[in-house]
Amino acid sequence: MDTVLIVEDDYHIAAPVKEFLENAGYKTVWSSTGFEALEDSELHDISIVLLDLMMPDLDGYGFLERFRLKSKVPVIIISAKIAVSDKVKGFELGADDYITKPFSLTELKTRIEYHLSKAAGYQQTENKVINFLGGLEYYPMSSEFYLNGEKLIFTSKEAEILSLLIKNKDKVLSKKDIYEIVWAEKELEGNNTITVHVKSIREKLKEDLKEPTFIETIWGKGYRFIGVRV
Repeated sequence: MDTVLIVEDDYHIAAPVKEFLENAGYKTVWSSTGFEALEDSELHDISIVLLDLMMPDLDGYGFLERFRLKSKVPVIIISAKIAVSDKVKGFELGADDYITKPFSLTELKTRIEYHLSKAAGYQQTENKVINFLGGLEYYPMSSEFYLNGEKLIFTSKEAEILSLLIKNKDKVLSKKDIYEIVWAEKELEGNNTITVHVKSIREKLKEDLKEPTFIETIWGKGYRFIGVRV
């Protein structure tokens, strides 16, 4: 059964959408803020996201930007914003579709079915394992890692951080970005959580800090994964 994440702070919109989709055979999860949605996306096996833009705490654009760093799950924006610039920004950040309010529930269901079908076809073509020079094997579906044939034992957060870096290969992610995506909450000033976790990951990867094979520190900016695929 596919699970739909509804990200909407207005109960009078979320409730009928939730009821309609559940009657149509979907499981639903409802989040009323961007950070709550990031957390729910970690706790549940989400198949597709319905995303409002104007929300408290972290708006839809902020959620989408962070969510796209870790997931390729389809995202349909549902918003009262009708300006072309708003739509363009949504697509640039990785949205798959854009519906303006008010909208038809029947049309919404049709669009959901289309994007789920498209995503299923994409998943069938994804590699089951990704290999890198240096002996690292990464299994995206299970977030398991092997180094020279030996399974690496990471904590759940360490595995999430390394998966996030790999999915954004060669892209610099700040400590703030990593923390807010993995922990789904705002980073507190002076927090050294990411530094500690990355250090542990590097030790398990047996990294040479002077000549890293996998994770490079970009001073003053963050970290990026530089592993070479084979």
